Amino acid sequence: MPYSMHQNINNLYAIANKTSRMVIGLMSGTSMDGLDIALCEISGFGSNTELKLIQSTTVTYNNEVRDNILSVFSKEIVSLEKLCLLNPWLGRLHAKMVLEVIEKWGFQPAQIDLIASHGQTIYHAPKSLHPNYSFGSATLQIGDADHIAVDTGIITISDFRQKHIAAGGEGAPLSVYGDFILFASKTENRILLNIGGISNFTYLPAGAALSSILSSDTGPGNTIMDAYMRAYFNIPFDKDAAIAKQGEVHHDLLKALKSNLFFDLPLPKTVGPELFNLEYLAQAQIQSNTTSISHEDILATLNLFTAETIVEAIRNTIEHSVQLKEIDVVYLSGGGMHNPLLIQHLSNLLNGISVLSLDQLGFNPDAKEAILFALLANEAVAGEAMQIGGNATKKAITMGKISFPD
Repeated sequence: MPYSMHQNINNLYAIANKTSRMVIGLMSGTSMDGLDIALCEISGFGSNTELKLIQSTTVTYNNEVRDNILSVFSKEIVSLEKLCLLNPWLGRLHAKMVLEVIEKWGFQPAQIDLIASHGQTIYHAPKSLHPNYSFGSATLQIGDADHIAVDTGIITISDFRQKHIAAGGEGAPLSVYGDFILFASKTENRILLNIGGISNFTYLPAGAALSSILSSDTGPGNTIMDAYMRAYFNIPFDKDAAIAKQGEVHHDLLKALKSNLFFDLPLPKTVGPELFNLEYLAQAQIQSNTTSISHEDILATLNLFTAETIVEAIRNTIEHSVQLKEIDVVYLSGGGMHNPLLIQHLSNLLNGISVLSLDQLGFNPDAKEAILFALLANEAVAGEAMQIGGNATKKAITMGKISFPD
């Protein structure tokens, strides 16, 4: 009987052997403001990767979408039926957004080789922060990729974080892989800082080997500030820090906010809104006797809380680095980079170190995470297993699960 290869496997094999691949990266973060979509042309793999961003955009979520996600987001108790329903619903929604966007850009689905879908994180539970000691780390993203693949007709790679956990990591941050491949420098000691709902960074000493790179979450980015704005102002975020700028920092509250044991854990570590949320803020206010301070003062204090915990984590990394190299530049991405008060705090705390937008390296900072997942999909299809020394996996891994359109 002659050997026969399934057509989907044959198509994947052909894509892997192409000179370059057209890959769409999708990212929906903990800020839940919308779906970031980045169309990339990628050739090579690993340190030989060449990536060109063709187009990028963010499709804003309407209130119905945001409310549906919030109903199951970062809660210990939710409706299992609602969670079950939202998984395919969000996948279909993301597929619809992709089709509309690529049509607007003048592309047909047949011209796209792969979709890389991060999905929507609804719960992140690293072992260090949950009480169920008989279990390990876990994370859960919804927005089922089979629905994306079937509705778009494009092979979709998803669920990247599970392999990281299976190999001994915590499922995050995954940006370190792309940071090393795209942004490592032979001459400049760099910090790649992403301020989303949670803040994370990658430390890239000049000329460093893959095995010596470190990436970690630092604590909150925008998550508590955004939750506070939704709860008390019914708007998604404090645009241009307009409200925080009117307040004064309460140092007793700031001290209480920074007193959690998470900040004493060694790097690398991960965290999510499961810890840093409005309940966390309320407990800190009780502890510091600041329950009656103004909204403006609370937001001013939260803003500095984010900045100080970022810088303290970076300083801890450098002080314990074998290379003992100074930082030349901090490159910013994520929604927090648009908060002028937060960036002012960071600049002051970093004592003259240059703080620049990632666009100085030729990449749209608002598309960075979508780009990085496109890169991980390329590695899954055409690359090799990788191991980042400071990112806690026991072995080299390739991340992503493959969904075929039929």
